[in-house]
Amino acid sequence: MPPISPEESPVVPKRVPPPRIGPFEPLGLPVFRLLWTTWLVANICMWMNDVAAAWMMTSLTTSPMWVALVQSASTLPVFLLGLPSGALADILDRRRWLVATQFWLAGAAIVLCGAVVLDLMSAPLLLALTFANGIGLALRWPVFSAIVPELVPRTHLPAALGLNGLAMNASRIVGPLLAGTLIASAGTVWVFGLNAVLCVASGFIVMRWRREHKPNPLGREKLISAMRVGVQFVRQSQRMRAVLTRISIFFLHSTALLALLPLLARNLQGGGAGTFTLLLAAMGTGAITAVMFLPRLRQALSRDQLVMRGALLQSAATAVMAVAPNAWVAVPAMFCGGMAWITTANSLSVSAQLALPDWVRARGMSIYQMAIMGASAFGAALWGQVAELSSLHITLGIGAASGTVCMLVAIRYVTDHVGEDEDTTPARKGWAKGPPAEAPGEEGRVVVTIEYLIDPARAAAFHMVMQQTRRARLGQGAIGWELLHDIAEPGRYVEEVVDESWTEHLRRFHRATAADMALRERRLAFHQGETLPVVTRYVVRR
Repeated sequence: MPPISPEESPVVPKRVPPPRIGPFEPLGLPVFRLLWTTWLVANICMWMNDVAAAWMMTSLTTSPMWVALVQSASTLPVFLLGLPSGALADILDRRRWLVATQFWLAGAAIVLCGAVVLDLMSAPLLLALTFANGIGLALRWPVFSAIVPELVPRTHLPAALGLNGLAMNASRIVGPLLAGTLIASAGTVWVFGLNAVLCVASGFIVMRWRREHKPNPLGREKLISAMRVGVQFVRQSQRMRAVLTRISIFFLHSTALLALLPLLARNLQGGGAGTFTLLLAAMGTGAITAVMFLPRLRQALSRDQLVMRGALLQSAATAVMAVAPNAWVAVPAMFCGGMAWITTANSLSVSAQLALPDWVRARGMSIYQMAIMGASAFGAALWGQVAELSSLHITLGIGAASGTVCMLVAIRYVTDHVGEDEDTTPARKGWAKGPPAEAPGEEGRVVVTIEYLIDPARAAAFHMVMQQTRRARLGQGAIGWELLHDIAEPGRYVEEVVDESWTEHLRRFHRATAADMALRERRLAFHQGETLPVVTRYVVRR
């Protein structure tokens, strides 16, 4: 029986919309509840440290550039170390790796305490220690992000990520309040001390999680190779490219408000440490409020509609803060900014998680976080320099206007062309003709050829499917791909795939998803031979 062409395929039944999941349903799962509590405490520690460091810097120097660099020092390590930490999180036992990151953060907080107690603190040293704390954040975020999808069903993932955003923004309230109270009553050193205690406690909480680590049957990937494959997957994924473009633009512009917030707080009528804490708390409250409405918003609006409206609201909040004379005007603006932040970040985070198979999830999410932190670090330095050359009001006005324009351009010209429901779960059946059970007797690159016989009249449609195949092969780790056309026989095409080694060739089969199997069926629908396409494997002699 000849293969069924895409045009002759039976009508696909209308997709039933997924059941509506309440915003708090994932907390009914004990393991998720345990790790969500850890995430909440960890983010409280992060905000306490950032607030204390930013406020201490204002007492060490009055330069807007130095104050803005505190945020750069906190976020730059995630940009620099995100990919290696994501690769390690995909290779190693994720539970042990998460515990180790918590103890690193505790050590950084202890050193900060010592520097303050011994009166050794200076602006450069504070930036260096903030950078060390940022290293811990860089190591922790990818592994936690990769863990969440294995704790909850796929239908609960948007709600679970919303709860993570709620935890981060609740900590945006609790952390600054704790930090502000301790700074005002006891001193900055107590903030760093409490931070160390909470980090240690979080590490012991994670140790209670009894996760079974399942080693890869092909052995651990080499770090450099794992990083290469992670980058390749993201480069070949249209969905990830669209997400990364949008999140980078949003954080590049929204960080102008956060980076300059300590100076804005000081300049407000009656402004001081309490005002700074109040503004951060207002932003966190806005984010928490928005989380309650996210399930309805996701059903009513598409991803790009949510992102565009979030960017517009963020620009409006920034513009109001540029001219706010007192806290009565600034607090509502920060509240709206918090709503915009969580709406945009959650929409894009869910899209990224759904685009990533589990085998590359930590690497993909680390690149996503690198985009956020890289944009934030660069944006903080950029807007700080602009403020040095002009004024706070002009800087925020430029940031508000350019943020809206750039997001409009990104949504218009950087599209993913892929449905949001692409199935990235592992393939449940094998390939028609997998690799031999035994490895070849010699080492070297592996070259695979697959021969297709198609109707020349359908060549254009076949080329489109093969371009998707190219992205899939390279995304799985292949180091080369070509489509050869037989000049003498127009209906004969040969697909050539190159793998780094025999082990890496086998890994591509282990990485296959349901979407890859569906793409395979689309390729075979063009093949006119009486048997399946002929597959031949070669080893490149050294």
